[in-house]
Amino acid sequence: MVNSDAVRNVVGIMGNIISFGMFLSPLPTFAKIARKRDVEEFAPDPYLATFMNCALWVFYGLPVVHPNSILVVTINGAGVAIEAAYLSVYFAYAPRPKRVKMLAVLAGELVFLAAVAAGVLLGAQTLDKRSLVVGSLGVIFGTLMYAAPLTITRQVIATKSVEYMPLTLSLVSFLNSICWTTYALIRFDIFIMIPNVMGTLLSAAQLILYFWYYESTPKGGNSVDLPITKAGDGAGW
Repeated sequence: MVNSDAVRNVVGIMGNIISFGMFLSPLPTFAKIARKRDVEEFAPDPYLATFMNCALWVFYGLPVVHPNSILVVTINGAGVAIEAAYLSVYFAYAPRPKRVKMLAVLAGELVFLAAVAAGVLLGAQTLDKRSLVVGSLGVIFGTLMYAAPLTITRQVIATKSVEYMPLTLSLVSFLNSICWTTYALIRFDIFIMIPNVMGTLLSAAQLILYFWYYESTPKGGNSVDLPITKAGDGAGW
């Protein structure tokens, strides 16, 4: 008989690998920023939101909140480190107004995370209550993370071009959300399942949109490996 915990661990390891690839997908964008020594019209919002999402899931996976979730901690811990690196590069090449804004939002996130940790550890005395609070927050931020690529849907439809809707990120997000949905179903975890079911649907919607408008996209353009948000357009994630 197949051991469900062993299967869950294998699926979790696969999820870690795919998630790591998803976190690395913006590397070409940051190589471009470093090469030009300018953030141009890129906004830091996606990286700030992903940093927050990963930090919440690291806390969720700790033994004091939700035991037996080491694979959730490892991949999201890597995500926190990678997003911190992206934010450091952004800070290095951003003009002063964008730096100030980024630091203000980051400081707010850190204060929020500290408040959540203190409130949960001091106010919730059982693991079930702690998992409920942190998991609920994780559902919200996880869903927003997967929804991010669809922020440029209006632009894609208006221009009939998918130049700024990266196929690689969409495909990896789709595979990642399927993997973690499976992980959550093996030992039922609704807090991991909900954002990843939403992620599967949102990523599928983006892939459909991509292939629908692919033929009408002008060839020879430079695509960006990130669902960008331009300054002034508001937060993407």
